Amino acid sequence: MAKIEDLRAKTDDQLNSELADLKREQFNLRFQAATSQLERPARIKEVRRDIARIKTLQTQRSAEAAK
Repeated sequence: MAKIEDLRAKTDDQLNSELADLKREQFNLRFQAATSQLERPARIKEVRRDIARIKTLQTQRSAEAAK
């Protein structure tokens, strides 16, 4: 689970890379859930929230840059 403080310390490129990794993991988790091979169902929720945290931070940064 990504903490917001850890995410704030990262650069935009690092955030984009982590976002891509999380989206790939989310796809794999959904695929495992569909085939009944999912070991930790709670991980889907964690990944979804981490994606939301990164997107929120990116939106805040772009809003600050626009000012």
